[in-house]
Amino acid sequence: MPSFDIVSEVEQQEVLNAVDNSNRELQTRFDFRGVNAEFSLKEKEITLKADSEFQLQQMLEIFLTKAVKRGLDVRSFKEGDVVHSGKTYSQNLTLRQGIETEMAKKLVKLIKDHKLKVQAAIQGDQVRVTGKKRDDLQEAIALIRATELEQAFQFTNFRD
Repeated sequence: MPSFDIVSEVEQQEVLNAVDNSNRELQTRFDFRGVNAEFSLKEKEITLKADSEFQLQQMLEIFLTKAVKRGLDVRSFKEGDVVHSGKTYSQNLTLRQGIETEMAKKLVKLIKDHKLKVQAAIQGDQVRVTGKKRDDLQEAIALIRATELEQAFQFTNFRD
């Protein structure tokens, strides 16, 4: 029986490359000369630090632009609150890895509501979709891509 998995993964190497490219751009930009601003990556969290909140917003824009150029989906990053301590402002971006149970339930319900000839089952942090025909699976992929959900999804392990 044909099947595929719906996952939500971010390539760690591409995130690291986007952070490095963003730091390089900060060094060359005129409006960031003499400003203490940097991007740092620790496991699944990117920290932006700057001298003002406006610069922090500009840094966020720079990073998201670099991430898109590296093939990362913007919905893969969850923005944290801006924190002001002393002279510096900081903000955290959290990487969304895996599908949370609530989102997985939404995906299964979405597939069932459209009465597609496939079955969806939650398996840990991914959703497995199986069906009798390959065309039915492709309909399910098209449905999920067309639906605006607040998370980026990839489709892996497409088996016949």
